[in-house]
Parts: sequence; C-alpha cells; structure tokens
Amino acid sequence: MRTDWTRDEVADIYNSPVLDLIYRAATVHRQHHDPQEVQVCTLLSVKTGGCPEDCAYCPQAARYHTNVKVHKLLEVNEVLEAASRAKASGSSRFCMGAAWREVRDNRDFDNVLDMVRGVNAMGMEVCCTLGMLTDGQAQKLKDAGLYAYNHNLDTSEEFYGDIISTRTYDDRLDTLGHVRDAGISVCSGGIIGMGESHNDRIGMLLTLATLPQHPESVPVNALVPVEGTPLEEQERVSVWEMVRMIATARIIMPRAMVRLSAGRVRMTTEEQALCFLAGANSIFAGDKLLTTPNPDTDADQQLFQTLNIRPRAAFKDASKPAISFEQIPV
Repeated sequence: MRTDWTRDEVADIYNSPVLDLIYRAATVHRQHHDPQEVQVCTLLSVKTGGCPEDCAYCPQAARYHTNVKVHKLLEVNEVLEAASRAKASGSSRFCMGAAWREVRDNRDFDNVLDMVRGVNAMGMEVCCTLGMLTDGQAQKLKDAGLYAYNHNLDTSEEFYGDIISTRTYDDRLDTLGHVRDAGISVCSGGIIGMGESHNDRIGMLLTLATLPQHPESVPVNALVPVEGTPLEEQERVSVWEMVRMIATARIIMPRAMVRLSAGRVRMTTEEQALCFLAGANSIFAGDKLLTTPNPDTDADQQLFQTLNIRPRAAFKDASKPAISFEQIPV
C-alpha cells in the first residue's frame, strides 16, 4: 500500500471526470473487497453534551445553544444491553462515543473499560471515540479488548483553525499515533460541507493516505447542520461531492473500510448506491448518530435487499482482540 502519495497525484484523482473516477474506484474496490459486503456499525453516545471544545459543527459543545440534552456517562449495563440489541439487528461493530475533550484516568474511564470488555465478550468489534488519548490510556483500552479507535482529522490542516481552536491538528495526529502504537485499529476521516475548499478535502485525504500506515477505517461525513451551532446555515453537499471523496479515498487507501457516515439520512437509495459503487463499504445503522438523525433499521434492511448486499462479518481480516488477564476485574 502506497504511503508516498503527492498532493498533485491525489488532486488529479479527485478532479478526474466523475464517471471515470467511479469506474476506477469500483475496480480498485473489487480487487481488495467483496463488493456485495457492507460493514454494519452501531454508534451509541455513552456520555452526551457539555463538551468544553468549540468544534463549529458539533451540537454537543457546551458553549452552543442547541437542543442536545446533557447526560452523564451511561451505566455499563445500559450500554451492554444496547450492544446486544445492535448485534441482534445485524451490526458487527459497536462504537461508543463520549463528549470529552480527552480521556481522564478516573472512574468514568474505568467504566468505559468495563464496557469495552463486555462488548468484546459478545464477539463484536468494539470501537470507542473519547477524544484525545495518552499512550498509557490507549494501552489500557487495548488490554480491555478494544478493536478500533475513532479520532477524525475533520478537515485539512490549513482549514482546521477555522473550525476548531481548542485543540490542534498535531494533537489529533498524536492521538492517532498513540492508538497505532498500542496495536489498535485506526478509524479516522472527516466532514465535508463546512465551508472548506476542494483543496482542503484533498489535503485531508492526503494526510490520511501518507500516515505511516493507512487507517483501517475512513469515515466520510456530510455535515448535518444543527441549529445553534456556527455552521447551522451551511447548505447540504451534493451526492457527487460525497462520491468524489469516497472514490478518491478508495483509490489511495485501497484496503480501508470507507464508511458512508453522517448525512446518509438525506440520501435516496439511488444516491447511496452510487456511494457503494464508488467504494463505500461501511455504514452506521440505527436511527441516531450520537445526536444527529440516521436511517432506521427497516430502511437499511430494505436498502440491502434492493441492492443485494449483505452485512460483513466481524473480524473478517483480523483476530478478535484478547483481553489482558491483568485487566479483568476480580
């Protein structure tokens, strides 16, 4: 897998005629993946709202006046029950998100580790997105059985300061490094439709594709504008913009799971089919993504039936993480 892409090379791919781009991406996709398989993931907000950061797109930031209701960390049993329901509905990966700036070594983190152990024991790929991590915290998550960690770059380094001021781009890259060093699968992508240029989108993809190792998962999100946030007036991105992002990601990171993430609720079946044809092979299932809407389970079952695609099994390309004996509570 190449990690020495240049900006000009990525720009040439991104800007190529869209039908040629889709054809090329679909060809690469079929060389590395089963085109009839799509990974089904469920995302649960285990701690919602009250975040001290100022991400301009996020309704969970404490400084913005949105309709998000703050709640403390869910009980471990609540989370494990939600994971069990997700597995029963067809999800093979369960991701837990907490509106934290960074992980702190306290009782809440201990409870998250218990959640990770419990979901791991169900035979699901367990993922977390908890903000910034130290190397020691990443190792604790690994020892608890964490399979993947999500930490999005969001956008290019050049545009990043227009969206977030409470942590730096290097902070995000450092966390990705801690995750990789701990032997955890990396999930990192971004959001389009925040006012960035096409060059910013190319720049974000270039950063991901030139990491020492490509992320195993690359979520591509379309901004869902939320009233009360600085980006509430942003217009919806077109499906062709999503297709360009997905197809370019597929070509330059061939083995990654490219996830059609936020914004899917506003897409037709035909638009989603174009994204799958362009190389997307992962979605979030369930009627909510943290705090924004998502297609319900019945709609996704109909989508899979119409397109004759099937859910991908857990741990298809990797072993289930073992839980360190030292991390199992007595």
